[in-house]
Amino acid sequence: MKTVLFICTHNSARSQMAEAFLNKLCGDQYQAKSAGVIPTQINPYVSMAMAEVGLDISGNRSKSITEFQGQTFDFVVTVCDLAREACPFFPGKTEMHKTFNDPSSFKGTDEEIMVKVRQVRDDIQNWVKETFCKSNLPKQTLTLP
Repeated sequence: MKTVLFICTHNSARSQMAEAFLNKLCGDQYQAKSAGVIPTQINPYVSMAMAEVGLDISGNRSKSITEFQGQTFDFVVTVCDLAREACPFFPGKTEMHKTFNDPSSFKGTDEEIMVKVRQVRDDIQNWVKETFCKSNLPKQTLTLP
C-alpha cells in the first residue's frame, strides 16, 4: 500500500478533504494522512460539506507537519501555494502540487460560503479520483527529514 501526505497551510480544509477522499475512494491502494504548516482547527463549513457526501471529519484534528518528520511517504502533495512555498524540505525529491481555493477566505452568508466550499470539495474529489485512483504514479519514496 502506498502512503500519501497532503499538506496545506492550516490542515483545516483542503488537505483534510484530500485525505478523506483518498482513504475512502482508493483505500485499498493508498493510506493518506494530512498536515499543515501552521495547524489550526477543522473548518466547520468543510466539516458540513464533507458530511453531505457521507464523510465525517468532524472528529479530525489539525496536525503539524512536524508530527510526520522522519516518516516515509510515497507521495507528498501540497494542495495550496503557501504550503508549497513553506515546505522546501524535500530537496532533490519529486513532490506533487495542486492549488485549490482556500475555504477560510470565503465571505458571504452561510449558504454563499457553503456553495463555494462544496465546489472546492467537488474539485478535490475529482482531482483525487483522476490523479490517484485512475493513474499509475511513479514509485518513489519520500522521507521527511
